[in-house]
Amino acid sequence: MKPFLSLTRRLSSPLAGTLHSTRRLHLSAFAPSTPRLRFQISQTNKKKPEKMSTDATTLKGQPLDKAALESMLRRRLFYTPSFEIYGGVSGLYDYGPPGCALQANVIDLWRKHFVLEEDMLEVDCAVLTPHDVLKTSGHVDKFADWMCKDPKNGEILRADHFVEDVLEQRLKGDKEARGLQVEEKEETDKKKAAKKKKNKGGVEAVKLDDAVVKEYEEILAQIDNYNGEQLGELIKKHDLRNPATGLQPTPPVSFNLMFQTSIGPSSNLPGYLRPETAQGQFLNFAKLLEFNTGQMPFASASIGKSYRNEISPRAGLLRVREFLMAEIEHFVDPEGHKKHARFHEVADVELAFLDRHTQLSGSTVVKRQTIGQAVKDGLVDNETLGYFLARILLFLRKIGIDEKKIRFRQHMDNEMAHYACDCWDAELHTSAGWVECVGCADRSAYDLSVHAKKTGAPLVVRQRLEEPITVEEWDIVIDKKNFGPFYKKDGKTIENALLATTQEQRGKLVKELEENGKVVIDVSGVNDGKVEVSKDLLAIKWVKRVENVREYTPNVIEPSFGIGRILYSLMEHNYWTRASDGGDEARGVLSFPPAVAPTKVLIVPLSSNKDFTPEVRKLSQKLRSAGVSSRIDDSSASIGKRYSRNDELGTPFGVTIDFQTLKDGTVTLRERDSTRQVRAEEDKIIVAIKALVDGTKTWQDVESELPLFEGQQEVEVTVR
Repeated sequence: MKPFLSLTRRLSSPLAGTLHSTRRLHLSAFAPSTPRLRFQISQTNKKKPEKMSTDATTLKGQPLDKAALESMLRRRLFYTPSFEIYGGVSGLYDYGPPGCALQANVIDLWRKHFVLEEDMLEVDCAVLTPHDVLKTSGHVDKFADWMCKDPKNGEILRADHFVEDVLEQRLKGDKEARGLQVEEKEETDKKKAAKKKKNKGGVEAVKLDDAVVKEYEEILAQIDNYNGEQLGELIKKHDLRNPATGLQPTPPVSFNLMFQTSIGPSSNLPGYLRPETAQGQFLNFAKLLEFNTGQMPFASASIGKSYRNEISPRAGLLRVREFLMAEIEHFVDPEGHKKHARFHEVADVELAFLDRHTQLSGSTVVKRQTIGQAVKDGLVDNETLGYFLARILLFLRKIGIDEKKIRFRQHMDNEMAHYACDCWDAELHTSAGWVECVGCADRSAYDLSVHAKKTGAPLVVRQRLEEPITVEEWDIVIDKKNFGPFYKKDGKTIENALLATTQEQRGKLVKELEENGKVVIDVSGVNDGKVEVSKDLLAIKWVKRVENVREYTPNVIEPSFGIGRILYSLMEHNYWTRASDGGDEARGVLSFPPAVAPTKVLIVPLSSNKDFTPEVRKLSQKLRSAGVSSRIDDSSASIGKRYSRNDELGTPFGVTIDFQTLKDGTVTLRERDSTRQVRAEEDKIIVAIKALVDGTKTWQDVESELPLFEGQQEVEVTVR
């Protein structure tokens, strides 16, 4: 899994081409490791409300009231802070019934769209991971973010976010000042001075030089490309100070994001809660290849929890310490140029690209292009990577993400994971800006190679050749009779290191062996990392042999999905407000597609009349038998209020049982977004609901087939 995930705030339209200030939060670009400081990270959820300027809109184009949305989501128990009665813990959340159902439905569609459609091999691997596994993969040394500390109040700040926040506030103040220029010409000096004071939003209106504005914008456009030292230089150069204390923070230091633990009562086996699901898939590669009868290419998939000790989780569901991931590892032969047999099926799918060169130039202009052309032009490295980028877009579109708020951003060199040779993020525009929700990385052969080198396990593919080939190469010959007793417990590790050397390295070792009578090799975890092997225990010979089998290490293309971030983006993209007939406060609506809606049908008896009870139970049972989830609301509230309450839950359809039902067995079916209704026999309504939920029919199809019903109004009076 790539260094997941980034959250970017652009104070501009998701479709705009002009550069504006940027905020990108990312769950860690791997950075050079430094000793971990034992700074205390605040655990409480109690914090000052974050004031965020946003241009996010609702599904209907209304300005998004994020506070109203989040209040509704918590009130309707989509999610809630974990351990809230104990004060809560930052970055930890619980999902309630509608949140669980929404997540389950998205995961179900993910499985159908990827695992079933692509014939993937799904695995469920352990969360607890031994230290050696993550040391070998590079996470122990490199899975880190840069943090700094306020010298006065001890506040821990994530360095890149700190730089972004301060520069964004300065740019915002510049905009405020520029917007006041015309009025200031006719104002007194006293009024001018007053306007330079902080406005209601806490932003100081100070006009900046055009060159400074340009420099700030260029910094923000490539904020992910800075390492710790460079971030520290930016803080000093631009005199960036913590608004809470007016002081510059300490120089950035590396903070490893993994939760460390001990496995077993003796505490002799150090381990971590996994930061990604990918490593379990790599370690099981040989078994999966055998299960797949040795056929290549193939893909494995895994859905499960991962854990990251975030420095400053202050973005709700967008930045948490425990989260659900869905990851795919597609194993491919590198000699086939990473072609994909089904690429032609998606070649005409158009995506919005933000490549690394555009970002480095200080711009955020996206380029709309078909994936076929992007691969042909070399913008996307290969067909397999391109195929999955297109499939990611189709999945996001299917679950209800607004396609106008999707872009694919290429990682810059400095933010690239240590294992990746190319990486693109599917970013979704929300009230928090551009949020990285899916990463798609070309991991090359890194993971399988390092684990094979460490363990000696044959994480390779053996392909029988149609024609034998003659191979001439350097061959390692070890005196196993004496090698093991000489190196004792380290013998196997040293042997694996020798066998993992490349032909180029072996050529150099031959000369070293001849000149010195010994070689010195790098062996991680043994002595000081250097081991001497004498010519009495080792020989390197030039051999010629005929091979009938080709052996190679596959490359890996990895799409990695942050389910929690997708869920939150989905809720924002499908939220809108409907004006109340009575002039009351506008009511929230979540227009989820039927396939992902937590509950598909609301059953509403017209009143509390006991004669309706058998009909309600019968309809509920029929819907369950058809595999359609439903809820019954037989409260004393009006029909309108009951429907409105379930519009907040995203329930797409409502069935009303009234006195006409008792006479002829007909019921009304209401559609959430239009509030239009049809009336027909109960069985016909169930068939229509099933087709709507399965996606084989639209509401327009149902309206054309069943009689419209306009006799019942959603009035705000209680029906008795």
